[in-house]
Amino acid sequence: MSSSLQKVISAKKAALAGSIEKPLAQIAQALSPAWPDADRMDQVLIEAGKSVPGCHLLYVLDLNGRQISSNIGENIDAGRRGQDLSQRPYFNAGLPYKGMMLSKVYLSNRSLKSCISAIYAISSKEVLSGFLVADFNVTDLPGDNLTAVPSNKWQQFKGDPAVRSTLFMQERVPSLMDQHLNEVNILLDNLMSSHGVFHCKIHYYSGRCSLWLFDDPYHYRIHHVDDIINPEICLAYPLRNYPEQAVVSPEQILLVLEHMKSLRLGDETIYLRSGSLNIMNGMVGLTFSCDGSHYISVEEFLSKEQGFWFGSAA
Repeated sequence: MSSSLQKVISAKKAALAGSIEKPLAQIAQALSPAWPDADRMDQVLIEAGKSVPGCHLLYVLDLNGRQISSNIGENIDAGRRGQDLSQRPYFNAGLPYKGMMLSKVYLSNRSLKSCISAIYAISSKEVLSGFLVADFNVTDLPGDNLTAVPSNKWQQFKGDPAVRSTLFMQERVPSLMDQHLNEVNILLDNLMSSHGVFHCKIHYYSGRCSLWLFDDPYHYRIHHVDDIINPEICLAYPLRNYPEQAVVSPEQILLVLEHMKSLRLGDETIYLRSGSLNIMNGMVGLTFSCDGSHYISVEEFLSKEQGFWFGSAA
């Protein structure tokens, strides 16, 4: 997992821990004199349950993972007493001898939603008795405005082994798109630099392009090669100033598209099947005939010669 993702995950867990540790400590302290009377513990959980923000379920386990209390949430489910929860993802992950720990996120068997559990040690005279467990839906966690920063580092993904094993038995078949790549690239350059298109994906073999607009980013338009080589297509898209927040310069757009063309036509065995460009995050996406995919920044992509992709013989 990338450091950016891990940083956001850690921050959200820290926000959750900060909001619940004190109320859980108070509940655990109140449970200690009630141990192991299930009815008394239920009453403690009922009275204190609303003090734990975002919690949808409270219950108590013994040291072996057997549930002692009822499930205390919107309803009280005494039928859960005695169930073995020792196989829960959090139970064998190093339970706390003192204080609280947070589990990793897991899928709830009951709701099938992503959940996280807080486990607080219950002790009497420094002797560990069991554990107070509070379950939370991920959708209810604090700090939800935090978002991982997208990575612009080059990433490579291997494709279908069956495709790779027959790679040298295949040969590129020229497509209708291949016959019109100069027109396609010029019109895509115009659409991206002057008509509000911020992301395009070119499917070379099937002869289609998918376009995403600033004005309508939640929908994409699919055009056949006949559309994308017709200069009148520009009339179907609004005139827009080039966005100030774009990390790709207008001059780089055609350079990227022409570099993609060279990867499409440069070798008859290893060739580009599809390519994408996003001027906002500055990333190029590439899928080759071997079914391998690459995601690479515009700057790094433009710095690579054909020999990098096809071998020094290119």
